[in-house]
Amino acid sequence: MNLVKPQQSIIFKQDSGKASLLDSGEDFEMLDDDEIDDDPPPLEDAGGGKNTKKEPAEDQDASPSSLIDEWMDILGNGQLRKKVLRAGNGPDSRPTKGQNVVIHLKTSLADGTLIEEQPELSFTLGDGDVIQALDLTVQLMEMGETALVQADAKYAYGALGSLAPEVLPSADLALEVQLLDATEAPDLELLSPQERVALAGQKRERGNVYYQRGDYAFAVNSYGFALQITESSSKVDISPEEEEELMDIKVKCLNNMAAAQLKLDHYEAALRSCVSVLAHQPDNIKALFRKGKVLALQGEYADAIRNLKMALKLEPSNKTIHSELSKLVKKHSEQKDAEQAMYKKMLGNPGSGSMQKHQARSSWGVSWKWLFGATAVAIGGVALSVVIAARN
Repeated sequence: MNLVKPQQSIIFKQDSGKASLLDSGEDFEMLDDDEIDDDPPPLEDAGGGKNTKKEPAEDQDASPSSLIDEWMDILGNGQLRKKVLRAGNGPDSRPTKGQNVVIHLKTSLADGTLIEEQPELSFTLGDGDVIQALDLTVQLMEMGETALVQADAKYAYGALGSLAPEVLPSADLALEVQLLDATEAPDLELLSPQERVALAGQKRERGNVYYQRGDYAFAVNSYGFALQITESSSKVDISPEEEEELMDIKVKCLNNMAAAQLKLDHYEAALRSCVSVLAHQPDNIKALFRKGKVLALQGEYADAIRNLKMALKLEPSNKTIHSELSKLVKKHSEQKDAEQAMYKKMLGNPGSGSMQKHQARSSWGVSWKWLFGATAVAIGGVALSVVIAARN
């Protein structure tokens, strides 16, 4: 059974001289946060997609400038547009998400400068294996159709550009696409272990590229597809060694997914990813470290410190763990001091209260003594007056 093997020339590439921050021996230092674009709305809710004018069939090959009224605004924002150059086999022949498609692609700059031509580019539709412009527009194409796509940089290679193909940062693109084939994706249960390893590895690498570019939501999406492949049941015999290989990819995906989820502030999801890793590998340093970071961000300093100490015990020379642990210990101490001060404020000062009670008792004692003495003097005065009156 043939697997879909996305050609690397269309996929974002990182500098070959830059080590991966995810699968290297030390991946605790993460990339700086970058703003990423939100997922585009589903095609059926995009609000665009209507041809305003329909030309006769003989005009299909006319120049793009003469058919401006036929542009389809796919997302309704003018940043991703499609125009049919040659009609296909009808709406019923359109591919659907999850299918493997093959296209003939010409990639050019907005000024018409040809960058690259790929006669047979294959990918899984909707999995994020290619730039968004292709993932979104190919779903609207008919089999055999040739279309021209104008894509804003946002839906192409973004603010970072690309090394292969060589695209400058923030460059708009013109794509000429011909849909050649669409077939159902292979049944994961029927794939051989090595085919599953290869396919899961492709999805994971795609996620790594998205992570390097700061597109963390897309990274999580790609890691999710890789996990589905590793976790699917199999109707094919699998050896213990092959199971271990699939488990290794699964653990890497979960670890990398936790890193991306942390960047997105999805703390509960990141915690679940770390817990899943530790369920398979209790001594996984990366999972312990990231779990500690998540717990710290949730204010659970005691549990965070415990996880970081476990990680430090496994790798005592790791300076990143040392630094993070020192910061957490300081924060935990400050938190305890603040709690104690709050409790004292709520309960009051026991010493001052006792003194006030003693002073109050003393004051009452003086008052009662004065009152008793005054009463005695008054009674004595009355008695003396009675005696004097009796004598008279």
